[in-house]
Amino acid sequence: MSVTVETLEKLERKITLTLPADVIQNEVASRLKRLARTVKMDGFRPGKVPMNVVAQRYGYSVHYEVMNDKVGEAFASAANEAQLRVAGQPRITEKEGAPEGQLAFDAVFEVYPEVKIGDLAGAAVEKLTAEVDAAAIDRTLDILRKQRRTFAQRAQADAAVDGDRVTIDFEGKIDGEPFEGGKAAGFQFIVGDGQMLKEFEDAVRGMKTGESKTFPLAFPADYHGKDVAGKTADFLVTVNKVEAANLPEVNDELARSLGIAEGTVDALRADIRKNLERETKFRLQARNKTAVMDALIAASELDLPKSVVQAELDRMVEGARADLKQRGIKDADKAPIPEELFRPQAERRVRLGLIVAELVRANELFAKPEQIEAHINELAASYERPADVVRWYQSDNRRMAEVEAIVVENNVTEFVLAKAKVTDKAVAFDELMQQS
Repeated sequence: MSVTVETLEKLERKITLTLPADVIQNEVASRLKRLARTVKMDGFRPGKVPMNVVAQRYGYSVHYEVMNDKVGEAFASAANEAQLRVAGQPRITEKEGAPEGQLAFDAVFEVYPEVKIGDLAGAAVEKLTAEVDAAAIDRTLDILRKQRRTFAQRAQADAAVDGDRVTIDFEGKIDGEPFEGGKAAGFQFIVGDGQMLKEFEDAVRGMKTGESKTFPLAFPADYHGKDVAGKTADFLVTVNKVEAANLPEVNDELARSLGIAEGTVDALRADIRKNLERETKFRLQARNKTAVMDALIAASELDLPKSVVQAELDRMVEGARADLKQRGIKDADKAPIPEELFRPQAERRVRLGLIVAELVRANELFAKPEQIEAHINELAASYERPADVVRWYQSDNRRMAEVEAIVVENNVTEFVLAKAKVTDKAVAFDELMQQS
């Protein structure tokens, strides 16, 4: 059978499908007969319902199913014969004026585009590098020490300073009226840790046990509590207790408490370095991968299938709804979420997906089993029981597919970096850690 494909616009195509009417009728009759053997209706024994009754009750739905199946099969066959890579679902409508004994349908659909990737030798990519230095290890040690700090009550005459734990009672009012969440008794926080708003910490810093103070506090306009955001409250604070922090010394005892088998400070620092280097590697990969993807987009030409972009938009909107629901937002399923908010991101995802797929196909950059295994082992290495984490990944096909996708992207990144004009840029460890 010769298939005529009509080009409508860019990636949009149309095929006319024809089906013998008797094929539809025969299949409908066959399915109704099978249904009659098992269908149950009041007043009839199973399998004894007259065919005319079965046809009257189920004829329309069976006919609809058969039409969908047969038209779908005809479309798949025609697209395959024409060697078309169909993107998304076709829109199929019945045509009038079909020949006697025939049914005709127009199938309008999109095809995947031709992806033209330019000469990557001309692509410019800035590649970030970073080193784990002794200062980074020292800062991590300080964090670990703070996690294990103890507190001892200060003398009543001692003022609270940064690092102290204070126990307070407080009550806030706006225009003389209390507000939800504005009152607490026996509340504790660490001065200078950023747990409270800066104005609140500034007011408590320097206070002594038994002292009270009233002060104004202006809530930021973007404060998470919408009822008080952008408003000014008057707070009354009473300090019940001030406790000084005692940090454990950096010694072999600390190393042992942190699970270091060798039980030495040198081994502890080596373990911290290994973990920081692993985190640094992952962050550099993510940043450099983004730079490579930007370069690929700049070097490539392709049209985007509207149906694929729409499918990605639908997924992103549903994801946003699920997030709202998880946060406990009332009527999240009905919340108006304009899909246009996600369009730039959806188009980028689709564009990159098509470019990467073409690059992988053309250069055989598929993920090898040993690469997938190595990546999982690397991810698991930072956990206390790596073997359990490895089994967790391997027990779920979806998780394994996610790892495979990451490995493929890493392969693409390395491939492009090997061909492009790469400029190395060293960034400070702290700067890298602060960036998302």
